[in-house]
Amino acid sequence: MHIDLSDQVILVTGASRGIGRASAEALAGADASVAVHYGRSEDAAAEVADACGQGARPFQADLSDLEATDQLVDRVVDAYGRLDAVVLNAGVAVQAPLDADAETWDEAWTETMHVNLRAPELLCRHALRHFRSRAPLGGRIISVASRAAFRGDTPDYLSYAASKAGLVALTRSIARGFGNDDIKAFVLAPGFTRTDMAQDFIDEYGEDYVTDDLALDRLTEPEDVAAFVAFLASGRADHATGTTIDVNAGSYVH
Repeated sequence: MHIDLSDQVILVTGASRGIGRASAEALAGADASVAVHYGRSEDAAAEVADACGQGARPFQADLSDLEATDQLVDRVVDAYGRLDAVVLNAGVAVQAPLDADAETWDEAWTETMHVNLRAPELLCRHALRHFRSRAPLGGRIISVASRAAFRGDTPDYLSYAASKAGLVALTRSIARGFGNDDIKAFVLAPGFTRTDMAQDFIDEYGEDYVTDDLALDRLTEPEDVAAFVAFLASGRADHATGTTIDVNAGSYVH
């Protein structure tokens, strides 16, 4: 099956590494023009944009900052003249032990919710307005959530699981509420994937914690998730709008 995205401009958040980078490269491999968002890794984002080609450009925005987040979609539209899809990939996992002091607990929850849920909400607000204002109507939103949204997480990462559950509800609500505007929204729910974030868990809990409940004999790679991103962006799965696709090596069924 050939995927042709040559007529699409797609914003990928957190595209300087991991799933975001793999997604940007997969989309560009199908000839999309990719807006490569990054927070702090300027050199890495520039490298991704160069690797993507197809008119890819880096866009910096701190997603823990309200004003910066609020301007990102408009900056992309100004640069390209349009936006056809958004991949909400950027996320953080901030440890918040139950016995942490009140200030540390609050800071962890605030940062996690802002980056993982408030930022997607703000980006969706601007993307939805753009999708509804243009002719023809429509666009796609692809949210990278987590299996933690459905099965929970460890006690130190309650905020992460809660934020990703909120992202699932946000995305499904968009699918239900904006279908008449030809706007489609999908959720991907990876498990542990071979990224820097997963390495933090491995370092803390041990590799057996990550791999013991997998049905497959190998950890999911960023490219495994990116393949679904490109497929959903192609329009070939539009009637699956609102769905969640589990990409977690069978860890639910093992």
